[in-house]
Amino acid sequence: MKDQIRRLVLRAITQLQDGGLLPPDINADFAVERTRNREHGDFACNAAMLLAKAARRKPRDIADALVAALPPSPQIAKVEVAGPGFINLFLSPGAYHDEVRRVFTDAVNYGRNDTGARRQMQIEFVSANPTGPLHVGHGRAAAVGDCLARLFTATGWNVAREFYYNDAGAQIANLALSVQARCKGIEPEDARWPADGYRGEYIKDVALAFLAGESVHADGHDVRANGNVDDIDAIRRFAVAWLRHEQDQDLRAFGVAPFDVFYLESSLYGDGLVEKTVRDLVAHGHTYEKDGALWLKTTDFGDDKDRVMRKSDGSYTYFLPDIAYHVT
Repeated sequence: MKDQIRRLVLRAITQLQDGGLLPPDINADFAVERTRNREHGDFACNAAMLLAKAARRKPRDIADALVAALPPSPQIAKVEVAGPGFINLFLSPGAYHDEVRRVFTDAVNYGRNDTGARRQMQIEFVSANPTGPLHVGHGRAAAVGDCLARLFTATGWNVAREFYYNDAGAQIANLALSVQARCKGIEPEDARWPADGYRGEYIKDVALAFLAGESVHADGHDVRANGNVDDIDAIRRFAVAWLRHEQDQDLRAFGVAPFDVFYLESSLYGDGLVEKTVRDLVAHGHTYEKDGALWLKTTDFGDDKDRVMRKSDGSYTYFLPDIAYHVT
């Protein structure tokens, strides 16, 4: 509708140019926008405000002339001049009827266009840690990310959907220890339960699947359990795959389209990108040592306090690999 209104106004400008009221080389870069108050019409145009100076006339005089020169349109019910020279346009019921018919005619192609010109776009969303089932917060991120991906795809962008998941670090170690404890028959109430272990009933489900030697498919790979309760690495790989498979099933049931890329946190360590990120931050003077830990000067960038990047025991905090991920 904005484009149609703009064409009508351009024709009116041309008529005023032919009549000598406006100079032939005038800049017609005006805007057509929705009105804030529907009592003032459906759309407002600021053309008269922009043309008045070049025409050496008052904006309202130009607005009156433009309204008089506007070609008739069955989609425009009424046009008014408001304030210093705004042109307010009221749509006819037929305009809405035409749009509804277009919705039914175009069906799933309604509103699609090529404004993105096949440019590349990456949308990374959900990114739930593979240490448990999805929760409502993950569902919210899934809905927002999926809607954005669909909207940009519909407007001609080449969208890559990416899921970044933390398959490394202390939380994954605790997941593996929790499943291992369940495999050995240790309950969360037992004194032998890992201090930072996960206590949800889903851990028991993972343990039973591992003991049964099941195979799960996650992120394009099959991972089979070997049932060896002392093989902590095998337990870790299987537990991550089992929970990722469950998350994937939930997202599919929720209507989220499949992801194109699964980016593993562990790859950042394997490729040396985490260590490189640390070296670069230190080299650029963004860190300092305190209490045996390496701190990042996040207050230099508006944070309320500095953040520990490497703990006193030598392990990294959760957000360091996230920084490495964004750098890549």
